[in-house]
Amino acid sequence: MGRFDQAKMLMQVKKIQKELQNMVIKVEQGDGAVVVEITGEQKIKKVHIDPDYVDLDDIGQLERWIEDAIKDAISQSQKVATEKMQPMMGALGSLGL
Repeated sequence: MGRFDQAKMLMQVKKIQKELQNMVIKVEQGDGAVVVEITGEQKIKKVHIDPDYVDLDDIGQLERWIEDAIKDAISQSQKVATEKMQPMMGALGSLGL
């Protein structure tokens, strides 16, 4: 593989990274009680809690919703990143990397 192909591939990787930075994945738990927004790069942008759905006598439930929303958001962002990078993995494999 020549230098041109490597440069082209590097540009593709940078383009994918930019897409992941700009992508926002939104996950809800507890019928909208907790909403987590995360980028394709797994950076949390926002956590929203709707007080109308929260029982202050059961903070444990709120904590579980937050944990589940964050886990789900990270999982979804990893899946999206993997899907976007998949074509590049084949090309990198042919490079012997």
